[in-house]
Parts: sequence; C-alpha cells; structure tokens
Amino acid sequence: MTATATASTDVTLVGFKDQANLGMGYLAATLAQHGRSVEMADYRHPAEEIVERVLETNPLVVGFSLIFQYYLPGYRKLAQALREAGVAAHFTMGGHYPSLCFDEVLESVPELDSVARFEGELTLVDLVDRLDAGEEWREVPGLAFRRDGEFVESEPRALIHRLDDLPHPVRPSEPAQVVGFRTVPMLASRGCARRCSFCSIHAFYRTAPGKVVRTREPAAIVAEMRELYEQDGITVFLFQDDDFPLWGKAGRRWVEALVHELHAQDLVGRVLWKISCRAEYVEPELFAMLRDAGLYLVYMGLESGTESGLEVLNKQISVEQNRAAIETLKELGILFEYGFMLFDPSSTFESVRENARFLQSIAADGQVGALFCRMLPYGGTPIRDRLREEGRLRGDVTRPDYDFLDPRLTDYHRLLDRAAEGWIHNDGVSHQFNWAWTEVGVLSRLAGPLEGVEAYREALAALAARSNRILFDLVERSSLAFEQDGDDSLLSPQRSDMICRELVEELLSLRNEFISENQDRLWAAIERSRVRGPIISPQIF
Repeated sequence: MTATATASTDVTLVGFKDQANLGMGYLAATLAQHGRSVEMADYRHPAEEIVERVLETNPLVVGFSLIFQYYLPGYRKLAQALREAGVAAHFTMGGHYPSLCFDEVLESVPELDSVARFEGELTLVDLVDRLDAGEEWREVPGLAFRRDGEFVESEPRALIHRLDDLPHPVRPSEPAQVVGFRTVPMLASRGCARRCSFCSIHAFYRTAPGKVVRTREPAAIVAEMRELYEQDGITVFLFQDDDFPLWGKAGRRWVEALVHELHAQDLVGRVLWKISCRAEYVEPELFAMLRDAGLYLVYMGLESGTESGLEVLNKQISVEQNRAAIETLKELGILFEYGFMLFDPSSTFESVRENARFLQSIAADGQVGALFCRMLPYGGTPIRDRLREEGRLRGDVTRPDYDFLDPRLTDYHRLLDRAAEGWIHNDGVSHQFNWAWTEVGVLSRLAGPLEGVEAYREALAALAARSNRILFDLVERSSLAFEQDGDDSLLSPQRSDMICRELVEELLSLRNEFISENQDRLWAAIERSRVRGPIISPQIF
C-alpha cells in the first residue's frame, strides 16, 4: 500500500496490482490531477491490513476494482470487514462485470453504495467532489445505485474521446523485470471493434455513449516510452490494448506513424514491446517493420481450431487465417502466445480432438508451450444470454457454468482439467516454457551476442515439443477411451504431476546453465539499459 504525506486521504482504491494495473493507475492519476489524494491497496493483502489503513486515513471513497467476477465473494468479505470496523466511506465498484451487470453486483454486495460504470476516471472525480461538498451524489453521470428498493442508473457518461487528455498512469516504484530488464504496461488505445460472443469488452464499450475505439497519438505514446526509458530505465513495454490498432488503412497509417516516432526518439534498438492483436492483422511486410522497430512478442486469441467453434464464438475469422498468422510470426522470428478454448458450449468429443490436433500442428516444434482452457459465460456477454435462453446456464453470478450438449463431456472435462493441471494452470510447465522463450527473446535483442544461444534455443524447443506432444497425446487417447466406454484410467493426476515435475526440472537445469554462461554479458547489458537504483541479480532457480 502506498502511504500519502497527510494523515487522511480522499480515495482508497483496492484491486489487483499485477503488471501495475493500468486501470487503477489511470484512476489514481486522474484523481491526483484534480487535486485529490489517493492510496492504492492490493486486494491480496490481508484484510486486516487494509481495514487498519482505511481506518487510519478515513477516505471519502473506497473504490473496488473488480477484474473477474469470480472474485466478487472475496470483495464482499472485505467490504463487510470494512463496514464492521466502522468505515463510513462511500463504497463504489468498477470493472467490466459491475458495469454490465450492476444489478447483480449491488444485490450480491449490499455494502456498496454505487457502481461506477464503464470508464471511471471522470465519474470518480465527480463523485468525490460531490461527496466532499455535501451535494447529491446520485446525480453524478455514470453511476448505478439503489433507490426505493430498485436498482437504477444515472445519466450515462460518454467514453473519453481524447485519451491523451488523461495523465500518465500512476506506476509502481519497483517495476516487474525480465531477467533484470525493467518492464511496464502501456496503453495505445481503448475499445474493440469486434463482437466475439464470449467477450464482455465490446459490450462494455458499446453500451456507453461515444466512439468505441479510440487511439492515442503515436507521438504521445513514444514520448511516454522515452520518459520511462530515461527516468526509470524501462526497456520492455507491454501494450495492454484489447486489440492493438492495426485494422484497415487507418490502422496501417497509425502504426507507421508509431514506428516513425520510435526511430525519431532513438528508441529502436534500445527498447522492446509486446502487443495483443487478431490473427488476420499479421501479414509479413507489416510485421517485419514492427519487428525491426522492437516488437518481440504477439499475443493472439485464437480460441478454436474448428470452423464451427469459431462460428459459435463469433470470432469472424477462419482456422486457416489463425494458422497463417502463426506461420508468419515464426518465419519473422517473432515470439507468440495464444488464448485457446479447447471446450466451448458446442463441444463434442470429436471437436475436442480436432482442437487438440490444431494446437499440436502449431506447437509441435516447441516454439510455444501448449495451453488451453474452457470457455466461461461471463456476465454481459451474448453467449451467456444465449445459454440462459437455451436453459443450459448453470452456476451462479460468480461461478457461471453451463451444460455441454453431451453430458459425458462434463465429467471428462473435470477429469482432464485435473490431469492437465501441471501444464496449463498457474505456474504450470507450459507457462514456464513460454516464460523461458520470453527471457531468451529479450536477452537476444537487448544483451546479445550470447554464448550458446542457438544451442539453447534448439534444446528448449525440443523439450517444449516433447512436453506438448505428451499433453496432446493425453487429450487424444483419453477422449477416445472416455467416449467409447467411460474409461478414465489415462486421466491420472499423479502420473501427470510426476511427468510435469520431471519436465520442470529439465527446463530449469537447461535455463540456469544458459543464464550462468551469459552472466557477465547480462550484467553489462542491464547496466547499459540505465536501470535506476539497485540492480537485481537475475534469479537462478
């Protein structure tokens, strides 16, 4: 938690502070710009610590930043603890789920006074000003609240038209690092023009008045990057845009201006950056230009390896377009990661196997760790509404679920999820392979030439390929056995856990040997990057 210089504060923001949480950072910066004092607390800190600090500073407003709806019960417990301790501040909550399903949130968390809907920077400033002046806060545009036992909305607040009018977000004093190189999240745009059925992003931006997709000026983005590079030694930038603005002729002009500014500010060769985008944007000439300007990693939501699955998810893209994007990135030497839903509401045993074969076709060479998940029907999404209409929606507001068309898939998914846990969950081996690829990608661009780097790449790819092959073989054989006669003998968590432990041991041994061989080069490169403050030694596990 960040303490202010005074004994009290106007606003305490509570949320996850992973990757600096740009949403909270922009809220805090905007409040500060309007003369308000702000503290930010990490939701994962012990509740008693948060309660103690809030009692000490006595804020006007406590704002809860909810990233995923299944954290709602935890936020409810914290709100209860604050109220029971005598905190009388106005409680408000923001995020995609509260914005789109404010009635469910206000009913689930009776301690809340309001929900701040959609982009909350100016709404929060207005709310604090009204409360501080003793004025009627329910007239603030962009809120939802209770009135006479009903859930009501105030006048909607328009989306922020010019993003560069926002101040730079408040960032942590100690940024995250990739083998010693400092990294921070960045924002180039807000909004998404697509309408994927499982995603709440498009509904979030389309429900509020205003232009759905807005981009910052390339000169302003690069000026912020230059400032962070010079003042804080930041050399790796992670663009957190929902969809990096590459779409169409306008997107091409915009990104060409961005690349021009990177060259003009002398950042090319000094910094790296990562983006998230759709697969159809990936074409050789454009991405070669981006690579040469510092792009090193691309995240894409592939989501399905079947045409029917892509149609259900309303991805408006084909399997071949997804495959072509992966091949282009590999040919250009750009790292990639992906999102993928092995299971969705239309799944059959055969589609699960078809999805696994698609993933194996793009991951067989070991250049990415094998990952997949099950689609969840989040609040405010078209697919949740459809499942409710079909009578297939299950669970509650914080744990949404659904029935598969084949009821046997429910049991199979549960067993497979546990058997594959060592690969796909949390710090699973596939995540660790992807992190190892990130490390070598950053080192090769910022610290090269490196001793034995090609041999390390080959060994890393071979090990990741073996890991992926084991996982996809498990999906293929276990799904066939389970479909035919309910045989679950292949889905042994104990055996899978043992395999994953062995894979992790091999990976860490391989990685640590490579890092040790290049320790001196790495230290020199970190010093050249002008990292301020004490340099943290690259960790050898």
